[in-house]
Amino acid sequence: MIDDLFLIEKYAYLKSPVHSIDARAKIVLAFSAIIAMVAVPYSTVVYSVGAIFFLLFALLWALSGLSPTVYLKRLVVILPFGIFLIFFQIFVTNPYYESFTVIATLPFGIEVYAESVEFASILLVKFIVSVSFIILLSSTTRTQDLLEGAGRLGLPAEFTLVLGMMLRYLYVFGYMIRKMRQSLETRCFDPFDRHLPYRYRLEKVAYAVGTLFIRSYEQGERTYMAMLCRGYGRESHLYITKKPMRTGDWTFLACGMAVVIAVPILAWTGLFRPV
Repeated sequence: MIDDLFLIEKYAYLKSPVHSIDARAKIVLAFSAIIAMVAVPYSTVVYSVGAIFFLLFALLWALSGLSPTVYLKRLVVILPFGIFLIFFQIFVTNPYYESFTVIATLPFGIEVYAESVEFASILLVKFIVSVSFIILLSSTTRTQDLLEGAGRLGLPAEFTLVLGMMLRYLYVFGYMIRKMRQSLETRCFDPFDRHLPYRYRLEKVAYAVGTLFIRSYEQGERTYMAMLCRGYGRESHLYITKKPMRTGDWTFLACGMAVVIAVPILAWTGLFRPV
């Protein structure tokens, strides 16, 4: 898992029509799609809107030249965080429905409602579509390009600086974990070895986690002192050059935004029938 951290950007360095688009255009399109998807009223019309948005995502993903396996792997990593909350919606009555129909009764008086199942499925569609555009953005745009693009769009310099340092320090943190893991393996320690006492394994893992936090603190102090020696202060910020968007970037953004804006408007006006 930690080894995969160092390869997390390998797909962003590929060459394709989507990879070559300016980061600003992709950021605006991705967040506009998420906002539009979330803004669609909680009704079955979400299925139609979600299907069209997902087709837009699928088209862009195909143009990026990335394998569907890459998308599925990244989706599986994120999916549990949303599924946990979405699943419990089937047991809860929500204000979007006036009456509820019980379709199943579980032990301890727990009831499953048909309307709540429908509401959970609507949330699932919103979640998958929103996460898909984030995966597309992160898989086709380098981290540095994302920071510079956000800065050109008006993100405060303090935020770009902090985000840049956080992302860079993430790799240092991963290197520390990998080095500690290799040290434990050299000493023939396996936390999943059932031949060792459970308490002994737990103690060693706890020591390793504590050592990791101490090393992280010390590394943070060394990094901060090095920054001060190089002139870091209140006025420091990430240097971002001016870069005009090309005609192809504007065309991509205009076509994408036309879909993102038009589809919810048609849904709100009732021109879409629920699927």
